[in-house]
Amino acid sequence: LSILLSLLAPAHSTRSPDCGGILTPSGLRYRESSPTSPPHAESVLRHDLMAPPAPDPSPVSSSRKQIISVKVDEFSLTVIPDTGMRLSIKVDLGITSAPTTTKEMRLSILADLHVEMNPEENLELVTSDCKPTLEEVQSTEEMDSKSPGSDVDKQINVEKICLEVSKLLLFPNERLMSLAAPFPITPSCQVQYLPLAAPMYSEQGIIISLQTTFQVAGMVIPLPVSPVPFSMPEPARSSSSHLILAFSEHFYTSLFSALEESGALNVSLLGWLPHPELSPLPRQMGSLFQEDLPVVLQAVTRSSPHVELEEDKATVKLFLTAQIGAGSSLFQSFLSVNVDVTARLHLSVADTRMIISVAAIEDIELSLAASDVGPVLAALLEELFLPTIREEVPAQINVVLRQGVFLPHIASFTYTDVNVTIHKDYVLIPCNLQLEARTR
Repeated sequence: LSILLSLLAPAHSTRSPDCGGILTPSGLRYRESSPTSPPHAESVLRHDLMAPPAPDPSPVSSSRKQIISVKVDEFSLTVIPDTGMRLSIKVDLGITSAPTTTKEMRLSILADLHVEMNPEENLELVTSDCKPTLEEVQSTEEMDSKSPGSDVDKQINVEKICLEVSKLLLFPNERLMSLAAPFPITPSCQVQYLPLAAPMYSEQGIIISLQTTFQVAGMVIPLPVSPVPFSMPEPARSSSSHLILAFSEHFYTSLFSALEESGALNVSLLGWLPHPELSPLPRQMGSLFQEDLPVVLQAVTRSSPHVELEEDKATVKLFLTAQIGAGSSLFQSFLSVNVDVTARLHLSVADTRMIISVAAIEDIELSLAASDVGPVLAALLEELFLPTIREEVPAQINVVLRQGVFLPHIASFTYTDVNVTIHKDYVLIPCNLQLEARTR
């Protein structure tokens, strides 16, 4: 029974990563210019700190201090290896109790942050510690108080500052949820990147491991098992790029397997006909069919494709069965050929999509599978099939992938200054982040 139950266990119990990314310290500094940056922080803090105080019936209410300005002077995020991140915010406050009496105070906030997996298996940015401090900078007139900070503390309610820090995390957490959204590849095929665990923190940056799943017609499809577990290759030295993405060889094999499963790699050519002067095939067809029928060539996948990554080189091997038949509505095959195609792949990135295209076919192997028109010589098979396979298979793949495959990303950010490098067993993509302008 235990063996049976183990076979029925959900697939995700043995999940392993096939891609991932490192948000470098440079990327974290750029992230400070995102909506969690000074303008957004200033807006959140100003909303609550400058809110009118509640009515106070006490006799001293007329001299109660009020915050009249909030300005974020410093905002920074730094990685603490093996722990998380440190958020530092310094805020200049203008405080008055009379039209001509103002005081400037400095509010300093130190908060420790980390990313964890929530029960919905989404990544979530949370606060683990928060320490606000308040000190006087300068005043235009002595303010009458034996304990200068006490009234201000009551007005600001320093203990509630950490609640404001939590509010700052709402917007980035909304964006983090978009990381696991499904993205379309073809009308029937989707890709989804699922975080497997909370990120790790090192001197190189914030490291996250992802597993890719593919859906065909709304159903998650089983993919080939990766022979070697994938781990994010850390850069040998500090990188000036904001983000480093890495994709395993298994990721690309899974991508082409999903396309094969969806039928996107199948080719059908109506009206295809070998030249009579090259082959007796048209005459042999005449003995099979009593009427003139259009000749059709269909190439369908017979097993899952395989991608191989070497230094500076990516290739895909496709295993096809090419059939010649007749009939426009009811296809009647009379010749089948096994075709193994090895094609060179070109990889590039545009915005948040990886553009994959077939640059050239390097090798084609043909073998006769079945024939209703008698023996067919190997040389004749090559003359019949090679020109069409060389032209149509790359064209078909390039049409399918012309829109590109979405890379893992969060909403509002695109990738720039991209450098795609192919290594043995994985592809490395250092890039910079570009924050899109927010529309009202």
